[in-house]
Amino acid sequence: MRQAATTLTIATRGTGLVEVTAPVRHWVTEQGMTTGLLTVFCRHTSASLTIQENADPDVQADLLRFFRRLVAEDPSLYDHTTEGPDDMPAHIRSALTGVSLSIPVMEGEPVLGIWQGIYLFEHRSRPHRREIALHLLGD
Repeated sequence: MRQAATTLTIATRGTGLVEVTAPVRHWVTEQGMTTGLLTVFCRHTSASLTIQENADPDVQADLLRFFRRLVAEDPSLYDHTTEGPDDMPAHIRSALTGVSLSIPVMEGEPVLGIWQGIYLFEHRSRPHRREIALHLLGD
């Protein structure tokens, strides 16, 4: 059994989904393990991770609209407002979507469905540099 770990730094443009499938897949392939378990972990409380469809961009637009309706950016609703009106809603959205993914690795590749991609979901309105930790355990 072997282990490998690294951190990816991802630049965001503000609220939205950034597909990170390619750099994750590339790193996994470089490790030379044929079978294992990949953990993908977002090191932030106002961004998250999700596996979503990567074929139709309407899916991303619909997700953004849904989360804006679900979690309002209304400072009168929250006590934590010192970092701006988008910060507490970003924390709530992150709690709803999660910061960690577990993805099986088979034949040296992350096992994803044909239309699935790995996304960093930026919940803040301004650009950020986000860190994603990758950990692979396998043979």
